[in-house]
Amino acid sequence: MEKNGFEMKDFGKFIQAFYFCAMKILDGKLVAQAVKDELKAKVSDLKTRGMRAPHLAAVLVGNNGASETYVASKVKTCEEIGYESTLVRFDADIEEKTLLNKIEDLNNNAGIDGILVQLPLPKQVSEEKVIHKLKPQKDVDGFHPLNIGKMVQGLPSFIPATPYGILLLLEHYKIETKGKHAVVLGRSNIVGRPVSILLGQNTPTGNCTVTVCHSHTKNIREICLQGDILVAALGRPEFLKADMVKDGAVVIDVGISRVPDNSKKKGYSIKGDVQFDAVAPKTSFITPVPGGVGAMTIAALMKNTFQAYLNRLETGND
Repeated sequence: MEKNGFEMKDFGKFIQAFYFCAMKILDGKLVAQAVKDELKAKVSDLKTRGMRAPHLAAVLVGNNGASETYVASKVKTCEEIGYESTLVRFDADIEEKTLLNKIEDLNNNAGIDGILVQLPLPKQVSEEKVIHKLKPQKDVDGFHPLNIGKMVQGLPSFIPATPYGILLLLEHYKIETKGKHAVVLGRSNIVGRPVSILLGQNTPTGNCTVTVCHSHTKNIREICLQGDILVAALGRPEFLKADMVKDGAVVIDVGISRVPDNSKKKGYSIKGDVQFDAVAPKTSFITPVPGGVGAMTIAALMKNTFQAYLNRLETGND
């Protein structure tokens, strides 16, 4: 079809260009910096009043490259904000009992407000036992069953850092969630399951109708096309394609994978769960990888640590 020399295929290109111009990046680095600046000012005020800074302890087992990078970023962020930090390292062949005993020591240390144990752990160590061993009041990763249970009931608790970071992004960019259909790809205890619960709760960044997709979901493309908000947390590089996303959707990419790439000096590229170049032009908002959710995860962890510190002051346990 042609009208006044304007073909339908040109109209399609026009529409795509329109959405590309309208698309906005959800800049995790920018929002995370705002969170860190706010916390830094609060810590400075504490010190001015003669009070100690919050203290975060990080436990790292083995020498997994990704874990090393994550923990180093967390320790560096503590330094930037003015927190005290302690890094506890163990070899990969550590006995489970030794690790559990160390966590108990950290639980009982009055000078430490928050504890995180970097996952994954070696196969001889039960992640479940380690998470259960953490004192809930110091579990700033928000993985302890008590914190998860409180979160499900809408009670004050430590929200897992990545879902919390996603909520902070939505809040910062004033993205409307009420009445929207959110589709979550992934059902892990760390991201998929908690974020699906949070998006469905009666909160300013909730009130969505939520669908959770996983490896056994049928017609996943059709379900994704219904999503006003899409959260991709499968750990499968570039799983979410353009033909799975409707025009104007908000896309949150949680995935971060190393994909072999001989054109890169390091021999790999970092990819998210979203095929960014193809999907981005169709969206209203989208997170990049890196520079999106990852930065927000650390910022959320720092907010949880500060809250743990305040909770201990209020209960007289400092």
